[in-house]
Amino acid sequence: MNKNELVHAVAQKTGLTLDQSIMALDAVIGTMVETVNKGDSIMLVGFGTFSVIERKARNCHNPLTGKNMLLPAKKIIKFKAGNKMKPE
Repeated sequence: MNKNELVHAVAQKTGLTLDQSIMALDAVIGTMVETVNKGDSIMLVGFGTFSVIERKARNCHNPLTGKNMLLPAKKIIKFKAGNKMKPE
């Protein structure tokens, strides 16, 4: 499902117009992006949890050159699915 299909599904289930559904979805996604970018977690019961974790710097192997290289530390977003998101 892409964003357009999601907007149509939200509009159909809520009775909102397509423009209202787009604004609502954009507001939700925008708020989630802002929250995660600040380093805070988002916990949606039944859906899942978005959190920011920091990966340590580590050595790795470059398959093209065959040389070892150092990957720097960085922050990544982790998603853990809730109970309702588990496939049956």
